[in-house]
Amino acid sequence: MPNLTIPLECRLGKGAWQPCQMEVLAIGQHWFLVVGSQRLEFRHDGRGSVTMHGAGEGWQPVNSRWEQPQDLCWDGICARGAIPLD
Repeated sequence: MPNLTIPLECRLGKGAWQPCQMEVLAIGQHWFLVVGSQRLEFRHDGRGSVTMHGAGEGWQPVNSRWEQPQDLCWDGICARGAIPLD
Protein backbone atom coordinates (compact mmCIF):
# COMPACT_ATOMS: atom_id res chain seq x y z
CA MET A 1 0.00 0.00 0.00
CA PRO A 2 1.49 3.38 -0.98
CA ASN A 3 2.04 6.07 1.60
CA LEU A 4 -0.79 8.55 2.11
CA THR A 5 0.21 12.21 1.67
CA ILE A 6 -2.12 14.82 3.15
CA PRO A 7 -1.78 18.61 2.74
CA LEU A 8 -2.06 20.39 6.09
CA GLU A 9 -1.03 23.60 7.79
CA CYS A 10 1.70 23.43 10.43
CA ARG A 11 3.19 25.74 13.01
CA LEU A 12 6.60 25.36 14.59
CA GLY A 13 6.77 26.88 18.06
CA LYS A 14 5.11 30.30 18.10
CA GLY A 15 5.72 30.80 14.37
CA ALA A 16 3.12 31.44 11.69
CA TRP A 17 0.96 28.71 10.18
CA GLN A 18 2.44 27.48 6.89
CA PRO A 19 1.62 24.79 4.33
CA CYS A 20 3.01 21.37 5.20
CA GLN A 21 2.41 17.72 4.39
CA MET A 22 1.75 14.66 6.49
CA GLU A 23 3.16 11.47 5.02
CA VAL A 24 1.38 8.53 6.63
CA LEU A 25 3.10 5.14 6.66
CA ALA A 26 0.61 3.53 9.09
CA ILE A 27 -2.46 5.54 10.14
CA GLY A 28 -2.26 6.47 13.81
CA GLN A 29 1.09 4.65 14.22
CA HIS A 30 3.85 6.05 11.99
CA TRP A 31 3.93 9.34 10.08
CA PHE A 32 6.13 12.24 8.99
CA LEU A 33 5.42 15.97 8.99
CA VAL A 34 7.25 17.85 6.26
CA VAL A 35 7.43 21.54 7.18
CA GLY A 36 9.61 23.63 4.87
CA SER A 37 13.00 21.92 4.80
CA GLN A 38 12.31 19.89 7.96
CA ARG A 39 11.09 16.29 7.94
CA LEU A 40 9.93 15.16 11.38
CA GLU A 41 9.16 11.51 12.06
CA PHE A 42 6.54 10.40 14.59
CA ARG A 43 5.64 7.00 16.04
CA HIS A 44 2.71 6.08 18.30
CA ASP A 45 3.07 2.93 20.39
CA GLY A 46 -0.66 2.17 20.52
CA ARG A 47 -0.77 2.80 24.28
CA GLY A 48 -0.80 6.59 24.22
CA SER A 49 2.92 7.39 23.90
CA VAL A 50 4.23 9.33 20.90
CA THR A 51 7.90 9.79 20.05
CA MET A 52 9.40 12.19 17.51
CA HIS A 53 12.68 12.13 15.62
CA GLY A 54 13.69 15.62 14.47
CA ALA A 55 16.56 17.20 12.61
CA GLY A 56 19.81 16.27 14.32
CA GLU A 57 18.05 14.83 17.37
CA GLY A 58 17.36 11.29 18.49
CA TRP A 59 13.95 9.91 19.38
CA GLN A 60 12.21 12.02 22.03
CA PRO A 61 8.87 11.52 23.78
CA VAL A 62 6.33 14.24 22.95
CA ASN A 63 2.98 15.13 24.48
CA SER A 64 -0.03 15.10 22.17
CA ARG A 65 -2.80 17.62 22.78
CA TRP A 66 -5.59 19.49 21.02
CA GLU A 67 -5.21 23.28 21.21
CA GLN A 68 -8.19 24.26 19.13
CA PRO A 69 -10.98 22.05 17.76
CA GLN A 70 -8.74 21.10 14.81
CA ASP A 71 -5.16 21.94 15.94
CA LEU A 72 -3.28 18.82 17.03
CA CYS A 73 0.06 19.55 18.71
CA TRP A 74 3.06 17.49 19.72
CA ASP A 75 4.95 19.72 22.14
CA GLY A 76 5.95 22.77 20.00
CA ILE A 77 4.75 21.41 16.64
CA CYS A 78 1.11 21.81 15.62
CA ALA A 79 -0.85 20.66 12.57
CA ARG A 80 -4.37 21.35 11.41
CA GLY A 81 -6.49 20.00 8.61
CA ALA A 82 -7.79 16.54 7.71
CA ILE A 83 -5.48 14.59 10.06
CA PRO A 84 -6.17 10.83 9.91
CA LEU A 85 -6.18 9.48 13.46
CA ASP A 86 -7.15 5.86 12.88
